[in-house]
This record gives sequence, C-alpha cells and structure tokens, in this order.
Amino acid sequence: MIDVLYEDNHLIAVNKRAGDLVQGDRTGDEPLSEKLKDWLRKKYAKPGNVFLGVVHRLDRPVSGVVVFAKTGKALARMNELFREKKVQKTYFAAVCSSPPANSGELEDFLIKDQKNNKSRVVKPDFRDAKKAILKYNFISSTDRYHFLRIEPLTGRHHQIRVQLANMGCPIKGDLKYGAPRSNRDASIHLHAGLIHFVHPVKKEPLTIKAPFPNEVLWSVLSKKGV
Repeated sequence: MIDVLYEDNHLIAVNKRAGDLVQGDRTGDEPLSEKLKDWLRKKYAKPGNVFLGVVHRLDRPVSGVVVFAKTGKALARMNELFREKKVQKTYFAAVCSSPPANSGELEDFLIKDQKNNKSRVVKPDFRDAKKAILKYNFISSTDRYHFLRIEPLTGRHHQIRVQLANMGCPIKGDLKYGAPRSNRDASIHLHAGLIHFVHPVKKEPLTIKAPFPNEVLWSVLSKKGV
C-alpha cells in the first residue's frame, strides 16, 4: 500500500509504514523507493524506467513522512536544502520514562558503530564524534508512556533514538536503545509527523503532515488533534 501525502510534477511524499525500508540494503528486501517507482509506472502508464530520487531516509522501524524527488533538478535542489539546514522536521515519540523537564534542548556528541548499526554518546573530544542537537517538548502521558514532540536541529545517525535514551527516555519498542520490550510488529513508537521547506521549484512554502499509524497508543495523540 502506498499512502501518498503530496504529489506534483517535481516531488512525491508518502506516509511510510514502520517496517518499510526507504532504500535497498543488504537484507535484499524490496524498499519503498522501488515500490513507489512501480506505483508511479502503473499510475502514469510509463513504459520505461521511472526516475525517483531518495531525498532523505527514515529508520526501518520508524513511520512517517518521506519525500522523494521525481526529477533530477528537484533532487539536486532538495539535497541543497538539506545541506543548508533549510528543512524543518517534527517527530513524535512515545517514551518509557517521564522526561526530566517539560521542554529542553539536548546537545550530545555521537559516534556511529558501523558493525552493529548503532550510535552512542561520547565525549566531545572523541575521534570523529559529531555534534547532535534536538529540541523536545512534553505533550501528555498515559499510565505507562509519555509523548514528546521533537525537532532535530542536526541529522545524525539514529540521533533521536540515542539522544532520548541518553536522557533516560528510551522510545517504546526500541530494544536497541534500552526499551524493556519490543513492539509486536518490530516497530518503535517514533513517527515523522511533519516536514516543512520551500518548494525547490515553485519557491512556495510547503508543509506536509503524516497522520499517525492506526494503533492504540498513537490514537491518544490523534484524539487530541496533535
């Protein structure tokens, strides 16, 4: 199933399901990029190859909005927007512990462990460490979990997952970063809910919002109109 959130001649944005790969990896599983190419090929009855550029990625267990480019010009310009930090992204997370404050800014230095596909927090002078910054705001709680709105200011590997875990608030289902148990569908409760940027061709502000997954815990936020 392809859940299209936005489409024009230059871009297409979809609501990725948790568990879908954005781009192919060593697992050999068919990625969302290939599924979307096939969807576009059928929709527009294209006889040959379809161009689709991967602009950014979401971790496999994460859901939410992903933007792809339909032309080489749009891809190059979107890449430039990301390099210049002119793309604003908002995530939502259900975490296992209450945050130490209702809002805050986290600044950590991260190193990526390629072998285990994991990142960890290190001291600032650690070799090859990269600064990671995010802002968070508390939204509400259930009897067991706590909802946060997160705005990453940098784009590091597993940044939100490792920074929240380092704060003492691992994301529900995220065994890799300290959650006590996995989710049945192997997802984690992290959702890319919103992306905002100036359209690379039309030069107009564009905000794309992805509805929450149809799941009991996420429905708490849906009912609140978040």
